[in-house]
Amino acid sequence: MYPICKARARQDRKAIVQVSERGAAAFFDLLTGLELFEVVESALPPYRKRQYFPTETLSMFLAQALSADRSCQKVVNDRSVKRLVLGLPPGSTHTGAYCRARKRLPVEMIHTLARHAGEAVSARAPAAWHWRGHPVRLVDGTIITMPDTVANQTAYPQPRSQKPGLGFPPCRIVGLICLGSGAVLNASMGACRGKGSDEQSMLRSILDTLKPGDVLLGDAFYATYFLLCSLRERGVDGVFEQHGSRQRTTDFNQGQHLGPRDHLIVLPKPALKPDWMSQADFDQAPKTLTVRELHTCGKTRVTTLLCPKQTDKAALRALYRDRWHVELDLRNIKTTLGRERVSSLTPEMAIKEIWVYLLAYTLIRSMMAQAAWLTHQRPRQISFKHSVQIWLAWSPYANDGQSDIHSELFVLIAQQKVGNRPGRIEPRAVKRRPKCYPMLTKSRAEAREIVMKNGHPKKLK
Repeated sequence: MYPICKARARQDRKAIVQVSERGAAAFFDLLTGLELFEVVESALPPYRKRQYFPTETLSMFLAQALSADRSCQKVVNDRSVKRLVLGLPPGSTHTGAYCRARKRLPVEMIHTLARHAGEAVSARAPAAWHWRGHPVRLVDGTIITMPDTVANQTAYPQPRSQKPGLGFPPCRIVGLICLGSGAVLNASMGACRGKGSDEQSMLRSILDTLKPGDVLLGDAFYATYFLLCSLRERGVDGVFEQHGSRQRTTDFNQGQHLGPRDHLIVLPKPALKPDWMSQADFDQAPKTLTVRELHTCGKTRVTTLLCPKQTDKAALRALYRDRWHVELDLRNIKTTLGRERVSSLTPEMAIKEIWVYLLAYTLIRSMMAQAAWLTHQRPRQISFKHSVQIWLAWSPYANDGQSDIHSELFVLIAQQKVGNRPGRIEPRAVKRRPKCYPMLTKSRAEAREIVMKNGHPKKLK
């Protein structure tokens, strides 16, 4: 199911950038191991002979994404030491050439690799990892902040409620994640203000990622008439929490009764055209839509899975509980990988940095999927953080002659399992208090002038 071809991996590495002569990071093995050699080759931009080739730069960028010290200096130092150990000229430890090489990497290349890697991992998922034979796709949104620069503020303006100089530019990300493997299939990124910045609009831009037979699982942001119509046209089913405005008005005495607090109801098309929708699309939308509403676990769910015999209420209740995995996946990307904020000073590099982290996350998930298959488990049973730690512990010892991933490594990855704690509830609060310093209520330049004039303020008690 997850074949490992050592000869093919060595051949691909040599054909692309002669890795054995340059000591590129072992992350490149995962790209070729996923049979993405053709994708890598087609996505490579035209380049001349430089100190950092595009594939080596991407490999270093990926290794930088998983390092505890994510500075460019760290990854350049690691490269120089590795070349020295291999008997090659170490090169300069200055970061200028590497930073310029990162800037030359096209974001479309990284996006294409991330998307194809996610599709490759998901396509290899055994049927047992799916829900009743249907691949389930999780959808949710999150926000990542950027450094407060003029360029970032222009492209991703901060909320109007924050004073200039006090906030950080936020980037909204809406992602599609495979429930079975945990791989990121696609993502859409944009500002948090302005037309098309809501999660629904961003999801519509990546709906083509879904295939007939898929099941889309999301929260109450997505339970709208036109999205359900779009899913039905694509042959995709949806399971969502009922929109807040309808939670209070759902009347189970209406429609076709299926069971206790479970019915089919015909929704009419909204009278007003949404701003994002063209008049032609609005006119072509069906005038009515039949959906199923059911009340379970204290909430009302809405779904296009209409047959109670094929999908009973208990099955839908168990399926919707799995929606929480997308929250854990976003936590792994933002907290475990440390991407709650990016460090790039321009919007172009910030988006590129986010895609590199999504690609690194999916490559780790690919190893977890292989480990789960070899040990007859499910990927969701294996600890993501443990997998990252095993990879970081192993990668420094990999060299060009022995850098293929061994089955023993997958066994180590599969040893640590996550706890099974259904229904766990934790307060969204922190116990550890922050340091006793006042909040910054002025721009940093103004605050600096006040300190120079009056000295530092006293700590809060």
